[in-house]
Amino acid sequence: MNYVAAIDLGTTKVVALVGHKTPYGCKVVAYSETPSNGIMRGEVVNIQNVVGAIKPCIDDLQKKIGEKITKVYVGIAGQHIRCQSECNVLNRSNDKDISIEEINQLEQNMYRARVEPGEEVLHVIPQCYHVDDFLEIGNPVGMMGKRIEANYRLFIGRTNSAEFSKRCVVQLGLKLEQLILEPLASAKAVLKDDEKELGVAMVDIGGGTTDLLIYKNNVIRYAAVIPFGGNIITEDVRQGCCVTLRQAEKLKIQYGSCYSDLSPEHKTITVSGIGEREHREISFRMLAKVIEARMEELMEAILYYIDISGYAEQLMAGIVFTGGAALTTNLTHYVKYKTGYEARVAKPENFTQDSCPEIVHPAYSCAVGLLMQGIEHQETKQKPASLNINKGILTLFGLVNSEPEEKVQKPKLVVAEKRVPKREPNGVVDPLPKREKVKRPAVSEKLAGWLALVDNQA
Repeated sequence: MNYVAAIDLGTTKVVALVGHKTPYGCKVVAYSETPSNGIMRGEVVNIQNVVGAIKPCIDDLQKKIGEKITKVYVGIAGQHIRCQSECNVLNRSNDKDISIEEINQLEQNMYRARVEPGEEVLHVIPQCYHVDDFLEIGNPVGMMGKRIEANYRLFIGRTNSAEFSKRCVVQLGLKLEQLILEPLASAKAVLKDDEKELGVAMVDIGGGTTDLLIYKNNVIRYAAVIPFGGNIITEDVRQGCCVTLRQAEKLKIQYGSCYSDLSPEHKTITVSGIGEREHREISFRMLAKVIEARMEELMEAILYYIDISGYAEQLMAGIVFTGGAALTTNLTHYVKYKTGYEARVAKPENFTQDSCPEIVHPAYSCAVGLLMQGIEHQETKQKPASLNINKGILTLFGLVNSEPEEKVQKPKLVVAEKRVPKREPNGVVDPLPKREKVKRPAVSEKLAGWLALVDNQA
């Protein structure tokens, strides 16, 4: 059996999956999970500890499927991930139709775009193409024109972060088949096609980080990583309720709510005392207020990045939440009230019904998405090159063994100014209906300054 293995290196847990493609979709054959160690805010900081966390998962999977795993797909994330817009221009001298080789070469040139020292272009996502006077073309292959202007969104990250992830896999005797950006993988597992077309923000609330990915017209438009997640809520509960970390996690999961107005006012929780101390009672309302305070700060950060993305008024499908912390009680009600966006909590989809039942949970969305991307990559390796404006797989630092491309004349890289639509006498006509502006909580000066500092350090 041609199995595909994927590993999600999370801040709180390491999840490994094995599956394969069937006529009915992706089938997850085996699943394994161990507590994470050596990973901080989505980044590998201690290689030996991470290797020690991955090895039990791999051994368990090999025992379950009865085969040896030789290559894996691994996710990459962390607060160092950022994105920026770039443009590439090709001036053509022939009258032939635009070929797929020319478009692919334009994209490959963007991997050599200028970035800060210690950074690399992780992934290039086409946004649209302008061919002569024809603007915003999705697929220019087969058209004729003298000038092709391609607009891209570049995902940029630290070189060391990818190298550390590679070393963890190599030390286990495995081959790193490909690194995949984790926000793209989560979106692959939970978003519906209609949501991608209308405009949606996918928010994956993990233990150490919160990933944001924005889709519009079936194209990835923006991504960001917020350097805190569910763990900081647990820490707030621990300090605010004066309990142990284990008790705080249990309180958050079983009784916590992020909307204090909907919590019972006179209902309490009895917590066992430490040692021979007496039991304590904690109010549902007080616990909800502690969680709501941190959730409000997280929502401010999410809205901050949505606003700077330029798509705040175009998210017709609202916000889709996933990840372990997305199961916080009353999260969708809180988001609708505070932001005006429609919201839902999503679990992984698009796999067969006979897959492992344990993975049908928001906490495993990223791992399932990594497996889906890996299966797609295996299929594309067997097919001829084609243009896909919505790819989600990274070609990173030469870590992927791809087939040699047909030699074509490399177009000259030219940075062009962004085209501005012509103004009619009555003004520019916007084809999209204006969404009624919703009053959202303003980002506090303290939070805005802190986020700007994180962006500068990333």
